[in-house]
Amino acid sequence: MKEVNVAIIGFGTVGSGTAQVMYEQAERIRKRSGININLRKVADIAVDSLPAHLSNVELTRDAGELFNDQEIDIIVELIGGTTLAKTFILQAMEHGKHVVTANKALLSEHGREIFAAAAANEVEIGFEASVGGGIPLIKSLKEGLVANKIMSIMGIMNGTANYILTRMTDHGVNFTEVLKDAQEKGFAEADPTYDIEGIDTAHKLVILMTMAYGMNIGLDDVAIEGISRIQPVDIDFAGDFGYRIKLLAISRNYGDHVEARVHPTMVPESHMLAGINGAYNGVHFTGDMVEDVLLYGLGAGKMPTGSAVVADIVDIARNINYGCLNRVPCLSYLPEHISPRQITPMAELRCPYYFRISTLDKPGVLSTISGILGRHGISLESVIQKGREQQGTVPIIMRTYEAREDAVQDALAEINALPTTTAETVMIRILADNEE
Repeated sequence: MKEVNVAIIGFGTVGSGTAQVMYEQAERIRKRSGININLRKVADIAVDSLPAHLSNVELTRDAGELFNDQEIDIIVELIGGTTLAKTFILQAMEHGKHVVTANKALLSEHGREIFAAAAANEVEIGFEASVGGGIPLIKSLKEGLVANKIMSIMGIMNGTANYILTRMTDHGVNFTEVLKDAQEKGFAEADPTYDIEGIDTAHKLVILMTMAYGMNIGLDDVAIEGISRIQPVDIDFAGDFGYRIKLLAISRNYGDHVEARVHPTMVPESHMLAGINGAYNGVHFTGDMVEDVLLYGLGAGKMPTGSAVVADIVDIARNINYGCLNRVPCLSYLPEHISPRQITPMAELRCPYYFRISTLDKPGVLSTISGILGRHGISLESVIQKGREQQGTVPIIMRTYEAREDAVQDALAEINALPTTTAETVMIRILADNEE
């Protein structure tokens, strides 16, 4: 039986999960692949020993040992970050090693260089775990949806943000309190910026758009907004209007240009994504042949992510066994067919909007605000003035019909500059019913 040997760099949550999956599922993997896939070495500068069931695995602090070991076929990079991880991956490829990684930040920022290095060194790179944890999103785009022109991508791609919004919705707790709870339970990092400000989601959207459309795109091409300004009052009004607030990644393919945006969105309760709660992720693809597809599951975690890493290891091991490396292009499209595409300017976006405007309780305020919106061509579907806050400040809730983003931004700048406006207006885009 063919032997394929693996080494892991980084034995943290995902690294230890990957090793555990390889150990527990070894017999099943042999039955499905016809290959003995062996974990031979682990490199980690902060680990003094491995679990007892990995007694046959060598532990080292020097990743260079893995690159120079002629018996190692596949190196798994699981240290994260975009500096040392990039160096290790490029060194592994230069030594003829195939690579598996879960590093979405690295791929979204330096993917072109890494994929070019893989091609130049005639090695494979697997990155299923970089988007969606245990959900087979990459495999679906590369193979399952290969006959489709992808018309749109919409997804909840960050479990931390989704957990926070779900807790706010179900229990009426404010953002700060839920974030603290999420950190205590291990759902959120000590520094949660990438999760709550949409950056982690944007990294994942970059990878999916590259594969779905055959395009070059970077993080700077994505318009990004986070969820830190969302309050229980916004959640309540969303429910009254028949929506749930989600941090969505959205891309639509118009042929000559594509959208690329991440922001809080009011999603109709009837939409497939509205019911995805807690730490779960869900990504909705629309293909011209298959129409709507929803992939749902745990988007992070030790074992789900380890499962995705091992799936890549098995894929590469099969290709080694049958001598058919790079049978499936790593980015779905052949390199010569990946090209730049125009990104739709956010200013041109058209959708309905929700506004929460904090104002002093004075006569004429509502008519002044309505007049500003009218001058910018923004029509109102509903207006609610509810409750009285401290020192005479009241929230005015407005829901608009479809409007253009640049007109909305100009109008809000005028409204925020009014002497009666006491805080920056909260604006949330609404997913129109016809976008379901």
